[in-house]
Amino acid sequence: MASPATTQTVRPLDTLRFDTSGPPQITSVIADHLRLLGARTDRPAHGDASTGTATDTGGTTLTGCGFEPAHASATWADPLSGLVDEATVQAATGIMAVHGRRDGGPRGLAVDYAATATGVLAVQGLLAALVGQARGGAARAVSTSADRAGLLVVSQYLAATGADEGEAAELAPGGPPFTSADGVLFELETLDPGAWAAFWKALEAPPEALRAGWRPFQFRYATACAPFPAALHLTARSHPWERIRRAAAAYGTEVCALHPLAQRAAERAAERDGAAPWSLSRSATGRLTARSARLPGAAPSGGPLAGLTVLEAGRRIQAPLAAHLLGLLGADVIRIEPPGGDPLRGMPPACSGISARWLALNRGKQAVEIDIKREADRRRLRELAAGADVFLHNWAPGKAAELGLDSGDLARVNPALVYAYTSGWADRIEDAPMGTDFMVQARTGVGEAVRPEGEAPAPSLMTLLDVLGGLLGAEAVLAGLLLRERSGHGVRVDSSLLGAADTLTAPALRRAARGQNPRRPAGFRLPRPTADGWLAPADADAGAVAGHDLGGLSTTEALARLHEHGLTATAVTTELSDLHDDPRFPGSISRDAHGAPAVPDPWSFV
Repeated sequence: MASPATTQTVRPLDTLRFDTSGPPQITSVIADHLRLLGARTDRPAHGDASTGTATDTGGTTLTGCGFEPAHASATWADPLSGLVDEATVQAATGIMAVHGRRDGGPRGLAVDYAATATGVLAVQGLLAALVGQARGGAARAVSTSADRAGLLVVSQYLAATGADEGEAAELAPGGPPFTSADGVLFELETLDPGAWAAFWKALEAPPEALRAGWRPFQFRYATACAPFPAALHLTARSHPWERIRRAAAAYGTEVCALHPLAQRAAERAAERDGAAPWSLSRSATGRLTARSARLPGAAPSGGPLAGLTVLEAGRRIQAPLAAHLLGLLGADVIRIEPPGGDPLRGMPPACSGISARWLALNRGKQAVEIDIKREADRRRLRELAAGADVFLHNWAPGKAAELGLDSGDLARVNPALVYAYTSGWADRIEDAPMGTDFMVQARTGVGEAVRPEGEAPAPSLMTLLDVLGGLLGAEAVLAGLLLRERSGHGVRVDSSLLGAADTLTAPALRRAARGQNPRRPAGFRLPRPTADGWLAPADADAGAVAGHDLGGLSTTEALARLHEHGLTATAVTTELSDLHDDPRFPGSISRDAHGAPAVPDPWSFV
């Protein structure tokens, strides 16, 4: 919750105007977020974008309040790549491959994940350009694309393919959700192997099954699959939902029934805080100091945030990714780690002794070890915050206040600080379960949205919300930095996995609110097998492609046949390591100093 020192809600783009054009699945996200940040436009309120091609160019321009016009171009991909919409981008960048691991073959997400990420990245670029201008820089235009966004969202999985060792858990089909005897689909969450064992023992699962199931369950966030024994599913099916809930409560695990989109749409209609996936509150204490005020030339060629310092106390994905993006924009990122360093540095598989996945989120950051349980180290952290521009964390709810490190506490040592908290639920859902990716997917209807009609709901085992939550966290920080430049005051910003879920499912929630079926039709974005692989048709051509028998043709032959009939499709990437040499992404994938694969920056500034 916001501290008493941060009670004025404000918007950083008040008095600015924007115009936007381009692929509607992308521009609808851009327009929604710019409006929520205060900018005005003559464009109608969000429609339900369902089409768009690579030829829909244009872009978004922000003007007003003494800024030079800032322009963002957001497209599907280079037209020469043949990637023309959400389906083809998901196929080429590996999203279908990762999402489909649980099912044993590539599958498309029935939500516009790449387009949503691209829209958020475009807004980030616009905000960064304005922050750079306010600090004396010259950034005026930024470009991004859905293929870059797609590579970014699979970057952790791609990094693992370049490791010096294999995965710590098997990559094979399988995973939640579970089903109770009375037909309730549910997710299970615990970080404690003892609680896992006690829960399943209480349900009388075979001892060998609960032992064999822990490792794939533990690593499902990293591998996007969980091939645990079938006996665990059979155990769940032998007990009614109420019995399962009681066992979870008794032994320290959490369960969450999969909620329908219609329920979340009704909740959204009853909320008073609008549709914003983040909140910004201006500090009532102090103004910018000479150190942090705008300085001539403060944003040189190193990026629009060059010269700014971000202090990050993040764990897992959400906050570290947000800080990583701020670092790509030029900020110096100092990572707060516990004594001995972040234990996830050693999470297999490794490149040159460091976790490949950890490198995907944390390469290039400085590290300082601080024991936040010790008062002397907390004083040291406050001293670091006194010299920083941003403090970013994703600690458990209430922990910052308990430690004396909440926004009001740090505002006293640095009134100009942008204090950012990336949480699970933003304190907006009563009786919410643990705020982890898969539990938020279950509670918000994402498990229903990602699967088309006719398929049982199932949250994706790809970390959809952790990644999108990190993108929104960086967007919120950039909005806070711009508000600080415009108001002269420090700012608190809050973002959440709940906000990420609502952003991702926004079109489906709007359909549900209108009383329409929120789900996509049966077979939506289902890749087609060929003799040697898979291909994915563009959404607009999927019906026509279904009329062609392609099973006996190679992927190359099948694509040629479809092209002869004026139909668009692309090969599905099934091995992420193939992205290095994929002609659709020439020269895009590099390797860092440790040998881990690295994706390109998602923006280009001019």
